[in-house]
Amino acid sequence: MALSPTLSRGRALLSGRRILVVEDEYFLADDISRALRSAGAEIAGPVGELDDALPIIKDGGVLDGAVLDVNIRSEMVFPIAQELRARQVPFVFTTGYDKVSIAPEFHDVVLLEKPIDIAAMVRSLAGLIEKPNT
Repeated sequence: MALSPTLSRGRALLSGRRILVVEDEYFLADDISRALRSAGAEIAGPVGELDDALPIIKDGGVLDGAVLDVNIRSEMVFPIAQELRARQVPFVFTTGYDKVSIAPEFHDVVLLEKPIDIAAMVRSLAGLIEKPNT
């Protein structure tokens, strides 16, 4: 994956941030992880099973953000999203499905349709992380 000049210049966008990646498509998970690392992030995962994501969330380690594929091996990712929301961890969804597949409680979450624009995903996530909690 070649990074855009814009993403390369924004190397510090996620510097020192720990980001959970939940994606069951191996190559996409790898692309997302590489892009986040190049923006300075530490990656938690990537994981391709919902059961592998929960221990990362609950292990007591800091999570600053997450990228969640909506459908993981025919299971919806919403239980993971609920856990992250309860901990006030910002996240974005990626999906190949229509917005109607998103549970109503998550209609406010940034939705990136596949094939995703990796640089836009990094910028969106960085923007969410930088927003102060009100």
